[in-house]
Amino acid sequence: MVSLQSPLYSPASLAADPASPALKPDLIRADGPLDPITASSGLQRALTLLTGHLVVALIALVVIGGTTRVMEAGLACPDWPLCYGALLPGRQMNLQVFLEWFHRLDAFLVGLALLVLSGLSLGYRARLPAWLPWLSAAALALVAAQGLLGALTVIHLLEASTVTTHLATALVLVLLVSGLHQRLLVAFGQPAAAGSAAATPLWWRLLIPLPVLLVLTQCVLGGAMASQWSAQLCFAAGEACSWLLAHRLMAYSAALAVLLLALSSLALPGPAKAFRGFALVAVGLVLLQVLLGITTLRLALAVPAVTVGHQFVASLLVAVLGALLGRSWPGTAVFVQSNLEVDHG
Repeated sequence: MVSLQSPLYSPASLAADPASPALKPDLIRADGPLDPITASSGLQRALTLLTGHLVVALIALVVIGGTTRVMEAGLACPDWPLCYGALLPGRQMNLQVFLEWFHRLDAFLVGLALLVLSGLSLGYRARLPAWLPWLSAAALALVAAQGLLGALTVIHLLEASTVTTHLATALVLVLLVSGLHQRLLVAFGQPAAAGSAAATPLWWRLLIPLPVLLVLTQCVLGGAMASQWSAQLCFAAGEACSWLLAHRLMAYSAALAVLLLALSSLALPGPAKAFRGFALVAVGLVLLQVLLGITTLRLALAVPAVTVGHQFVASLLVAVLGALLGRSWPGTAVFVQSNLEVDHG
């Protein structure tokens, strides 16, 4: 029985003895597969499962928030953090109250999950990538800010700038956690993450932030337009049309940037071609988003399901771009030590 922490299997000895049958040196690399024992550990499976569910929960949070706004339920619970002074307002419960209450419940569960993620990343930091505690702490800080903004939206009676900032923070959270999830898949050597990080050209990594920035800007403009009911005012009285025009013009830039990203993916070499699927999905979401946007305006925002669908696709697009950003950018080399022992017979 030989411990993996013994000098025989230190990084230096592995470099000196590349033919070691117990632990190959190619298992120690930047954001590549870790040693096979640690890579199959329950901790790593739990972290990837947790972050994957967090991405879904955050997208749901954005969609429920959009539904709450469209249904004019933002003040259905007049107090915060309780609703009518209770955890579950049974007597006052109706569709609007349920939407606002469920939106808060989802935000609370997301906050708890991010707290667990941050605690695990700190408690087991010696066995995990060095960047994980920092990104987990950033996500936790963002969700705390999101909770504060949620309270202010009620206290300030849906003041437009507060509502817009609330949405922007939620979308940045989707972007961050989606990227974090993909980086974990790469760091833990998941088969689904094959052909990423080290094989990615520098020009591709520098190109991705452009569509990310433009799409986020477009989403924030849409949120600002919605929080001020600019589209309705423009259609009804010809007022506040500048927000609608700005949102429409930014849509061209954002769509072209995503299309450029997809076309550039055709030039990716070798294993990095795996990113092409993400880029093509992003283009498909952009086309669907444009269709929903046109339909929403032609219906004069009179069909809530179409308006909410527009916001849902926007959050999906942010998540896909976050996945591309997180998976494409390599991190620092990680050497994971384990107290586990292996039997050499």
